[in-house]
Amino acid sequence: MSDQPQRPAATSDARILVRAFRIVATLEAVTWLGLLIGMYLKWIAKSTEVGVRIFGSLHGAVFVTFVVLSIAMYVRLGWRPRTLLLALVSSLPPFATIAFEVWAARTGRFVPGADRYSDFPSRYPTSVR
Repeated sequence: MSDQPQRPAATSDARILVRAFRIVATLEAVTWLGLLIGMYLKWIAKSTEVGVRIFGSLHGAVFVTFVVLSIAMYVRLGWRPRTLLLALVSSLPPFATIAFEVWAARTGRFVPGADRYSDFPSRYPTSVR
């Protein structure tokens, strides 16, 4: 047995969710870049469609994952609807998910309940699982 106190499962699950959100936000921007390069090669250079085919599929999957994780963050961490809307809108312009992720980290949006109300656990019984 370890003498160290065990962290509550809710805290570690929230950390996993936040880590996944941050990784997917970065991947969303990277796949956007790949898609933009692929579109350049297809439409401007007129050389190949492979980039659009590959990065289009990747970007679509990562985009859907980002939307799902944004909704999960809204539910589990108690984001305000405005924060959720900002997250969803940030997925549209290229590279805006990184800006949103940095903003959310700096303003404490990755702390459960910090974005809504100080009495979040008592008002909203949905725990961070």
